[in-house]
Amino acid sequence: MNQPTHLCLPFAIAIAVVSVAQAQNVKYNIPYAEPANERQMLDVYAPENARNLPVIFWIHGGGWQQGDKMTVQGKPQAFVDKGFVFVSTNYRLLPDVDMGTIVRDVARSLHWVHDHIAEQGGDPKRILVMGHSAGAQLAALICIDDRYLRAEGLSLADIKGCVPVDGDTYDVPAIIETAETRRRVHGLPQAKLGHREKFGIDPAKHRDFSAVTHVAKDQGIPPFLILHVAEHPDTTAQAQRLGNVLTEAGIAAKVFGARETTHSKINENLGQPDDPTTKVLFEFVGEALKK
Repeated sequence: MNQPTHLCLPFAIAIAVVSVAQAQNVKYNIPYAEPANERQMLDVYAPENARNLPVIFWIHGGGWQQGDKMTVQGKPQAFVDKGFVFVSTNYRLLPDVDMGTIVRDVARSLHWVHDHIAEQGGDPKRILVMGHSAGAQLAALICIDDRYLRAEGLSLADIKGCVPVDGDTYDVPAIIETAETRRRVHGLPQAKLGHREKFGIDPAKHRDFSAVTHVAKDQGIPPFLILHVAEHPDTTAQAQRLGNVLTEAGIAAKVFGARETTHSKINENLGQPDDPTTKVLFEFVGEALKK
């Protein structure tokens, strides 16, 4: 990407420091559905002359109501430097569409990646799915409930690993009960658009959008690394819940609690060289790609 020539000195210094990193080829706003819609596009970051490299498929957070594929911080560069192609996807949002449509958008985006990522230097047989917050729920569900991938002609066998980051909705009924009880016992009004409403009011939908509901042995579910903020009770409980259900079904799952961080920072810091969570992430990715 061309840099403007009128850089101020601090920014110029920053660019000089970054220049030691591997150069990226970046393609923005690739539509994965027709007709083209800005919320159904993805970005691809690849090393120069990439060929047959493993692929990171990243799903942004934002409560299913906001967020954007561009808010990836240093993750693309970190993965490009390690020899990966990094894909960041958008999806349509509440309240314009319902939760089922959001999940199907993610599956459709992944379908595009499977079919076309070789043209961008990636290997469609080595895709890892990751996401933060709302994106963590979507990543876990896509990698466990195979109906969404099967509808796109794919299978769980097409995924090498899954890394949900600090999600609180792997068990939707549990977080609804937790949040509503907390408000009730403290005499606070219930949220007007809480998890109960976002996931469709009906308790059957709450269960159906919960990754833990669909965990089963011998279904081809990939290995999981479940990252969470250690000091956050809700995401910690949900991470442990998902990890336990996966382990009980014989699926490789590691739960890692990041300390002295926050819901935002655990995401922002991924890819930084001195970040302990990043070290665990790259160790997991290396092991997943050996299988």
